[in-house]
Amino acid sequence: MDIVRLRAVDQAAMLRRKEISARELLDAHVAQIEATNPELNAIVTFVPEVAYEMADVADSALRAGGSIPLLTGLPVAHKDLHETKGILTTFGSPVYSSFVPTRNTLIVDRMQKAGAVTVGKTNTPQHGAGSQTFNEVFGVTRNPWNPDYTPGGSSGGAAVAIATGMVSLADGSDYGASLRNPASFTNTVGFRPSPGRIPTWPTKDAWWSHSVHGPIARTVEDISLFMAAVSGPDDRIPISIEEPGSVFAAPLGADWSGVPIAWSEDLGGLPIDPRVTRALAPARQVLEDIGFVVTEGTPDFAGAEESFKVWRGYSYARQFAEPIRRNPDAYKETIHWNTEYGLGLTAADLGRAAETRTKLRQRVLHFLDEHRFLAIPTSAVPPFPITIEYPTQINGVVMENYTSWFASCYYISTVELPSISIPAGFTDDGLPVGLQIVGRHHADLDVLKAAYAFQQATELWKEQPTAIS
Repeated sequence: MDIVRLRAVDQAAMLRRKEISARELLDAHVAQIEATNPELNAIVTFVPEVAYEMADVADSALRAGGSIPLLTGLPVAHKDLHETKGILTTFGSPVYSSFVPTRNTLIVDRMQKAGAVTVGKTNTPQHGAGSQTFNEVFGVTRNPWNPDYTPGGSSGGAAVAIATGMVSLADGSDYGASLRNPASFTNTVGFRPSPGRIPTWPTKDAWWSHSVHGPIARTVEDISLFMAAVSGPDDRIPISIEEPGSVFAAPLGADWSGVPIAWSEDLGGLPIDPRVTRALAPARQVLEDIGFVVTEGTPDFAGAEESFKVWRGYSYARQFAEPIRRNPDAYKETIHWNTEYGLGLTAADLGRAAETRTKLRQRVLHFLDEHRFLAIPTSAVPPFPITIEYPTQINGVVMENYTSWFASCYYISTVELPSISIPAGFTDDGLPVGLQIVGRHHADLDVLKAAYAFQQATELWKEQPTAIS
């Protein structure tokens, strides 16, 4: 039995039954990291000494019995955009190549308080800008299904660490696609929860709802375990959702007979690579076999492109205008572009974007009143070579900028609905492709249950990367 390939929920159960100790489980994951990470570069800061101290604490808790936190003894890694107290956090930027925080990001803090064992940090593009994982500090992360290809991003290191059994669970973040694209590219599960489900702290804008923190895991059950451990309100974040994490401890099985779900190959006209369309075609029949009533349908996403572009520009101008002024050479071109675009916005531009987004969300909510779920491609393209920063055209359609190719994800980000990428098939040359399932307002558990049904029907998560032993 290869214990590092087991679901996190199975590993947690073995720990509680005392069939394995936290230290022994960590031994297996450290060996996997040492064997696999040098070629893939998923974990960029490795702290086994910290991990073994945490594992010993976990073993003490497991021996003592009583109430055991949900993640006790499970090896995890944290995205290098998330601050980790006492552990190097670079944000993929040379400016922070020696930065060691004195605090944890909230999601890291909650994972550790739930008993998780931190083994290190996962790679990300500079400040998470883009969906291809590389930076000047640590270099490029490779896809285990083909090391010449990208795992996507910006949580690319997290996805690779999960896909290859380096860790049991990993955290990440998602503004435009950063949990979902890398999951699609690596045959893992990436969940973008509703804003406020896992509050984001520290932050300079407690009302900011566009970017969220969330998990990447091997299965939906593992995603639910993660959410049960770390979600819940925080008074510092006024948009935080009051429901406790315990809602995610509910059984995932459900009867979907007669439940409507809309199927859209292209969200109403986005260019989608035919390899993705072919790989996803059987998924529609799977949904029907589960019991869903599947119909063709797409909400009217008019205005999604402009709204995403405006608010992303605003956020980059707010975050990077002054740092770029002080040290322009330290930031990559795409960050410069996004920042310059944001600085050119007016109050009227922001007002129009807010109004457009409000109307867009109402249209999508009305659509989901009828259909309950929307099933769409996670990504418009399969994994692409690491030598390409981003696709510049799809099916002959030129991409306007470095984000345009993952519109199938950021259209959903714009309306802030829970969504998940679930393994759904492979291209003819063996590259993974994910299906994205989108749910209603705050229906996070509903989305997980639907994804679980699809996962159980396909069992594609059991397929292992072929390029790495």
